[in-house]
Amino acid sequence: MDSEKDKVIIAGLDIPFWDLVWLMVKLALASIPAIFILYFFFTFFTILFGGISNMMTPFFAV
Repeated sequence: MDSEKDKVIIAGLDIPFWDLVWLMVKLALASIPAIFILYFFFTFFTILFGGISNMMTPFFAV
């Protein structure tokens, strides 16, 4: 059961510089839509909870 096919050994990674640069550019471009999605998500909940707290203001006014 302990055959050579079952073992994985990673001795080192040899990634060319420009391939790594291209990967980073793709990651940066992929993060732009994610930023917009998070922005709208947090904006929605800020408006929602801000409206709720604004409606409750007369109950807590001194």
